[in-house]
This record gives sequence, structure tokens and C-alpha cells, in this order.
Amino acid sequence: MAEEDILREIGSISRALDSIANIEFKDLELNRGQYLYLTRVFEHPGIISDHLATLLNIDRTTTARGIRKLERAGLIFKEDDETNKKIKHLFVTDTGKKLAKEIERENVYSNTLVTKGLTKDEQARLQKYLSVLEKNARENWNFVKNGGKRKY
Repeated sequence: MAEEDILREIGSISRALDSIANIEFKDLELNRGQYLYLTRVFEHPGIISDHLATLLNIDRTTTARGIRKLERAGLIFKEDDETNKKIKHLFVTDTGKKLAKEIERENVYSNTLVTKGLTKDEQARLQKYLSVLEKNARENWNFVKNGGKRKY
């Protein structure tokens, strides 16, 4: 299998699960991708938007737009930093917590379905390999977004 085939497979899996989530979370009135922001803020209470953008490998402008939508929907709120008033920490509201927990249940369910047929040891190895791929992709994303030009 060529390296580009690995990326095609990962992309196909990602698109399929993203499409499923967008359909299932439509009832929760979360637009495309907003569930990612909500769950990460839920997992990292007090995170700032720059760190959230880095965590998701999404540019700051897109992240700010997603945060504003969730804030208007009453799912997250901001609190000023105690020492630097320019810094805003993000937290999930009670309504947001309920939705985040539902999203987490879907995530566990999807993980169970897509790893069906793999032993626990195979799942652990797969997780290790995917972590390496994610680290490499994150490094490339940071390089390119900061003006770097990759040589292929």
C-alpha cells in the first residue's frame, strides 16, 4: 500500500464519521464541526481560543467564529483571566455539558463500531500509530500555517 493510500483511507473514515455526526447532531442544533469545539472545551475547562485552535489544527479565525456561535447558542461562556484581561477562558454551560456528554456517548459508540474485529492489542497499536501520524500532521500544519513551504 502506497503512503497516499493510507491518507485516503484515513480521510475516508474521517469524512464518513463526520457525515454521520453532522446528521445525528443536527437534532442538537449544532452546525458542522461545532460539536468538536464543544467537546474540547468540555474536556479542557478554561482553555483559551488559541490553544483550542492548536488542539484542533484549525486556524484562529475559524475557531473564533465557532466559539461565537456556541456562545450565542448558550453552550459555552467566557471568563476573563485574573491577571490579563485580554485573555478569555472558555467554559461549557450546563446545557453545553449535557450536549457534550451525548456527543461523547456517540464517540464511544463510533469507536466501538470502527474497531470491531480488532483485538485490544491491535487497537492499542493502531492508537499508537495514529498518534505518530497526528503528530507529524500537526507539525506540518504548524510549519505551513506559519509561512513554511514544504518541498516535495
